Amino acid sequence: MKHLLKSQCALIISFFVFGFGLTYAGESGMKKWEKGKGWGWVWGPEDEVGSLNEMTEASKLAALKIAKTGKSYNLGVSYNRDSFKWPGHSPGEIMTFRTPEGVKRQGDFSPAETGTAWHSCALFMNDNVATQIDGLGHVVEGEDNHWYNGFTEADWGGDWGLRKCDSTTIPEIIARGVMIDMAGYKGVKALPAHYGITVDDLKGALNKQGTQLKPGDVVLIRTGSIQYWDDLADRDKLTAHDSSGLLLEGAKWLVEENGAMLIGSDTSGMEYGPSPDDFEAFMEKHGSFIPVHTYLLIRQGVHIGELHNLEELAMDKVYEFCYVCTTNMIEGTTAGFTLRPLALP
Repeated sequence: MKHLLKSQCALIISFFVFGFGLTYAGESGMKKWEKGKGWGWVWGPEDEVGSLNEMTEASKLAALKIAKTGKSYNLGVSYNRDSFKWPGHSPGEIMTFRTPEGVKRQGDFSPAETGTAWHSCALFMNDNVATQIDGLGHVVEGEDNHWYNGFTEADWGGDWGLRKCDSTTIPEIIARGVMIDMAGYKGVKALPAHYGITVDDLKGALNKQGTQLKPGDVVLIRTGSIQYWDDLADRDKLTAHDSSGLLLEGAKWLVEENGAMLIGSDTSGMEYGPSPDDFEAFMEKHGSFIPVHTYLLIRQGVHIGELHNLEELAMDKVYEFCYVCTTNMIEGTTAGFTLRPLALP
C-alpha cells in the first residue's frame, strides 16, 4: 500500500510539473530552443534577430500579465560627456546646435521674426554608451571577421555602419524579466573586482530569492557596481567593480539549461574581466578576452544587456517583472544605447 501511494504521488507530481511546463511553453511560444543545446543559428540564413524571434503575441501578453502593482522601475542610467565608458569605446559629446539667442541673432529662419526660437543639440556619441543592448553584429571572430549567422565584414561591413544585425533589427522586447541579485546573495555592497560568477552562485542566489527561471526569460544579474555610476570623484571604484561578471560556464547554464533569451547586468561588459595576473591563462583557456560575448552574440544569437540599473529592484526585493525595452532606430549602429528599459512588477 505504501509503495502504491508513493507511486501515485510521484505520478501526480510528474503530471503537475509536466503540465506546468506545457502550459508555460504554450504561453511563451517556444519554438527553437533545445535544452542542452540552447538556440544557435536556427532561424534561417538571412535571420538577424536570433533568440528574440521566440517572442510572440502570446508570450508578450503572458509577460504583461506579470505587472500587477502599477509601479515601474527605470533601469536606465543618465549619460553625459563625463560618464564612465568601456575603454574600447569613444566618449560622447552633446553640443548645442541652435540656441534662442543664436537663432534670433542670425535671422536665418523666418520664425525668428515672430520672436519664437528653439534649442537643438548635435550629438557625437558612441553607439555603446550608458544602458545598452548589444546587437548581434557587435562582436566578430575568426579570420573572416564573422558575426551571428555567418555574416562577414567583407560582405556586410561598411563605412556607415553594419548592414546586417544593426540595432534596428532588435525588436521591441516585452518578456518576463528575472533579476538575480548576486551582491545581495554574497552579502556585499558590490562584488569585488575580477569576481567570476559561477553556476553555483547563480543557483544559490535563485534559491535564496525563491525565483525560478523559465525559457524565454530576460535574465539580469546585479553585481552592485552601478551604484558608483555618478561618483566622478572616485571613478577607480566603478572601474574596479565593473570587472566582476558572468563566467562562460554560467552563460551556458543560463542559455542551454534554462533558455535565457537575453542576458544582462549592471556592468559595462556583463562578463568576468580577468585580472592582469589571470589574463594569460584566461586567454589560453578561451582564446578570447570576452568569451561570453562571442558565445552569446555570435554562436547563440542571444543579445546582451549592459549597464542596467538594478538598485531599486534589489532594494524592494523585486525579482520577477515584465521587462519592456525598445532601442534607437538608427541604421548601422551596433547597439541600442542610452536606453531606458522598464521593469513592471
